[in-house]
Amino acid sequence: MAAGSGLLLRALGFVVLLLPVVSRGSPGAAERRCFCQVTGHLDDCTCDVETIDAFNNYKLFPRLNELLESDYFRYYKVNLKKPCPFWNDNSHCGIRDCAVKPCPSDEVPDGIRSGSYKYSEEANNLAEECEEAKRLGAVDGSLSKATQQAVLQWTRHDDSSDSFCEADDIYSPDAEYVDLLLNPERYTGYKGPDAWKIWNSIYEENCFKPQNVKRPLASGRGHTFYKWLKGVCVEKRAFYKLISGLHASINIHLSARYLLQDTWSEKKWGPNVTEFQQRFDEVLTRGEGPRRLKNLYFLYLIELRALSKVLPFFERPGFQLYTGDKSHDGEMKNRLLEILRLAKSFPLHFDENSFFAGNKKEAAKLKEEFRLHFKNISKIMDCVGCFKCRLWGKLQTQGLGTVLKILFSENLIEKIPESGPSYGFQLTRQEIVALFNAFGRISTSVRELENFKNILRNMR
Repeated sequence: MAAGSGLLLRALGFVVLLLPVVSRGSPGAAERRCFCQVTGHLDDCTCDVETIDAFNNYKLFPRLNELLESDYFRYYKVNLKKPCPFWNDNSHCGIRDCAVKPCPSDEVPDGIRSGSYKYSEEANNLAEECEEAKRLGAVDGSLSKATQQAVLQWTRHDDSSDSFCEADDIYSPDAEYVDLLLNPERYTGYKGPDAWKIWNSIYEENCFKPQNVKRPLASGRGHTFYKWLKGVCVEKRAFYKLISGLHASINIHLSARYLLQDTWSEKKWGPNVTEFQQRFDEVLTRGEGPRRLKNLYFLYLIELRALSKVLPFFERPGFQLYTGDKSHDGEMKNRLLEILRLAKSFPLHFDENSFFAGNKKEAAKLKEEFRLHFKNISKIMDCVGCFKCRLWGKLQTQGLGTVLKILFSENLIEKIPESGPSYGFQLTRQEIVALFNAFGRISTSVRELENFKNILRNMR
């Protein structure tokens, strides 16, 4: 809702936002216009939408949601002050719902604060010179020598050649811990030319699309675009679908947690059916809405596949979700393993073996292009003017980048020993938190679709 609107308009808005764009027709017509094509098998996959819905909504989502509320996963360190590397833009969103509330240091569990630095020998040396560095450089003495060696190697390990993201420097004085539960992803009012510029840069410059092929944003463009998309290799087609799926997921969250009422006495957040229809209704989007939702399911399959693949890394006895609370940490690891084993049990996983499977030289070149394009997208997140949007954009791109890192490190993961250090394949705490929270966003989006289906089904 626009800043400065009167209380009366806001109160009226609470009612108006619940009204559908399409208000006439038989019962279920509104639902069919958004979901009639979002069914059955997905392109480039053997899986179907209905199998994903049942698996996610009734098995995985409740367990994952509970895990993400734990201390290890709720605190994420991020630098929201990095300048945009691509264009001069100082226009930061002034809307209060764009603001991010960083955590006071004493609210972050000691184990997490020290965990970001405890594996760094350099940080331990600085501890002797500065009280702050001493606090951040603490090492948990209860760890075995083998585990201490493994985690020291963890931080020293330079995986820049395999990184799909421009990760924040967590040692920077501008990096702060953020409690994700206190800064939920939802509608902030950030829209218009600034938001359009971000997504336009992502799609037009980073999705392998020729300049003469226009995206299907206006009538008549769709045929040419999808003819091009169908003709490109599976890797480039998958790249576009991943970005489109991420975009769809973000739009679902903005629609599901919309500011419906903003008065002096309270704020009320909830589903905005109008907003959802504007983004996903088949007629209003000229056929694009259902495609966007299918791409969301494609993204879900890719991220679920990565979770199933990375299980051996987390199963090692030496791995800990370290926060400093030994009993709680052990319980959270058990819950984590339960989720990963559940992910592995999914019957219709995406087969990533078709990726980069041709000529080795060409495959290596394409993989590098794939990596650099995605890394560029992660940099664009520093250009987002809304800080809360920037926070979740950075987290979700790092999470998806970690997914790609896992899928393209299968040989290294297979070589992880059952006990002892894992030197070949590593994940930092930042990557782990981003991985599971990013998948949590996608899982929540799939769950929210069921809510919107129910609402639309009962509308005329």
